[in-house]
Amino acid sequence: MNGIIFDIKRYAIHDGPGIRTTVFLKGCPMDCWWCHNPEARDDITGKLAEKTRTVSVAEVTREIARDRIFYDQSGGGVTFSGGEPLAQPDFLLVLLEFCRGQGIHTAVDTCGYAPTEDFERVSELTDLFLYDLKIMDNEQHTKYTGVSNELILDNLRLLSQKGSKLQLRVPLIPGITDTDENLEAVADFLSRLRGVDGVSILPYNRFGEDKRTRFKLEDRLGRLPDQSRADIESAAAKFRLRGYEVKIGG
Repeated sequence: MNGIIFDIKRYAIHDGPGIRTTVFLKGCPMDCWWCHNPEARDDITGKLAEKTRTVSVAEVTREIARDRIFYDQSGGGVTFSGGEPLAQPDFLLVLLEFCRGQGIHTAVDTCGYAPTEDFERVSELTDLFLYDLKIMDNEQHTKYTGVSNELILDNLRLLSQKGSKLQLRVPLIPGITDTDENLEAVADFLSRLRGVDGVSILPYNRFGEDKRTRFKLEDRLGRLPDQSRADIESAAAKFRLRGYEVKIGG
């Protein structure tokens, strides 16, 4: 079986516990205004897509196996990211099966917008879901990401009910996701779930701005204001007050 990737990053330390290899799978169903990996999208061509390549399962598993000693020593493993790794569910499933057979810890970094049956399939082979939760208001979510959040919330409830281990990731986009109203709504929703191992607050980075400029992509945000350390800590406090362990960054 073959799949399509656009990067493999070794010695990653922000994509789950320990030292990890992160495999970036091509494909994403969302159109976030602040996207910092536009090369993952199927509709992006030209220079942004130059790193995209078709690979076999054997090629990827060989790359994964190279760093087995680091996984074992650090409590790390492999993270499947994107884009959205569940955009290639069959390819993802085979890679997860390989890792399970080798005793390698797995994490799936997901936006949550994928068919529920695909989450059902991969959940038994995934040790940790790094699950993005961006905007709770459905109208605003649709405006800024291009899709409704209903399926995302339903899939998160499903994983919680199944007992999957979850680490929630909340990107802080100035004036959009970092508002008090949105963060309180996210915290309220999480408080009704089980299996949430922690929350990662992701400060806004300017990778997306740079790529939009460099590759002449549509810029719907402009240059957003910088976030102060106090702004970031205030966001984190909303989750710490609910009893969650909070990390700043991945």
